[in-house]
Amino acid sequence: MTLRVLADSVLSNGGVTADVLAYIPSPAQGVWQIGPFPLRAYALCIILGIVVAIWWGERRWRERGGQPGAILDVAMFAVPFGLVGGRLYHVATDWQKYFGADGHPIDALKIYQGGLGIWGAVFLGGVGAWIGCRIYRIPLPALGDAIAPPILLAQAIGRLGNYFNQELYGRETDLPWGLEIYLRFDDDGKFDPMNGVSTGVVDKVVHPTFLYELLWNLLIVVLLVQIDKRYRIGHGRLFALYVAGYCVGRFFVELMRDDEATKIAGIRINSFTSALVFLAAIAYFVFATRGRETAEQLQPSTGSRPWPWQIAALRAAAAEQATAKTSDAASTDQDAAQPQGAVPDTDTGAAEDTGGGAGKDAATITADDSDNAVELDKSEQTAEPEKTAGAEKDTPSAGSTSSEKSTEPDRSADSESPAAPAAGTAAEQK
Repeated sequence: MTLRVLADSVLSNGGVTADVLAYIPSPAQGVWQIGPFPLRAYALCIILGIVVAIWWGERRWRERGGQPGAILDVAMFAVPFGLVGGRLYHVATDWQKYFGADGHPIDALKIYQGGLGIWGAVFLGGVGAWIGCRIYRIPLPALGDAIAPPILLAQAIGRLGNYFNQELYGRETDLPWGLEIYLRFDDDGKFDPMNGVSTGVVDKVVHPTFLYELLWNLLIVVLLVQIDKRYRIGHGRLFALYVAGYCVGRFFVELMRDDEATKIAGIRINSFTSALVFLAAIAYFVFATRGRETAEQLQPSTGSRPWPWQIAALRAAAAEQATAKTSDAASTDQDAAQPQGAVPDTDTGAAEDTGGGAGKDAATITADDSDNAVELDKSEQTAEPEKTAGAEKDTPSAGSTSSEKSTEPDRSADSESPAAPAAGTAAEQK
């Protein structure tokens, strides 16, 4: 392949002015026959993008603390769903190519000829990823943050497939970086711009919108990586930024395209989709304010990791997860039923024994107090006759009487003194 150089020389005021425009050439072909099998550059670019996304996504997932192999496990669900969704969206938005007057419905199944709508791929791919995350008990928002930059890089690689297919280009231009579109024909001489071989004849020079989108995707990839490192956002917010950033670029690229597409009010349907998805992504980024998930939250809750086609193993894993979830719920309910500050069973008996002992001691102290009171009464009765007899023998003087009376409080205090230690002991035991 050589660059097409157009040079026009114009004599002006005795001088020579040269304007040189160098255009970007398209590949001579996008399909190579290897025996009976066609090797398609478009398919190779898609496969290469998927491989790079899984490889880089695994690295980012492990850096966040996730289990190795989780991205590949989920990709086994997401990739097939994404391919089907991309094809369905393309066929639905360009249905006239397949079901119109000159269309062939069977061509809707020929995905190798190109035609994948990114919106359908992201939507159904997300559904497949959700199924995989449900099976392996992995938080989907955290996985989306890990694979957001790799997915966008895979989209950039996939745009090279459009370059080989000479598709998704823009309007005609005379800019120096315009893309040459060649006339291609198959072996029977029929015009076939996608599967044929170039004759070297330039049909037109157009805007390389595939290149614009590719470069925009790479720019957003770099920004996402830097934002992730600096702010460490999580809970799907980085994935939302990926979607919003891609929508901005895709919206303007769609305005530059001139190929056939379904339109609403004169505007390509992909432009409407880009605007609506952009608003949804920004809304999620604003309102989903949770922080980044911890490494423990990224671990799958099941030890088994069956492949999607192992139906029996998937059912067994689901049953295992349900059993584990029921056990966890039961233990949580049991812990919640335990009142705060409750005394264990082993300590209850001791508490009862302590309470019973205290009650017995209190009863004993009460009985002792009663005995002391009875003895006190007897001592008072015995002492009274002696005092009377003494009074008859000796005529007491005022001083002696006062002395005897003054001794009664002391005796009364002595008689009450045995009860005081008992009351103090009772207070200490209580």
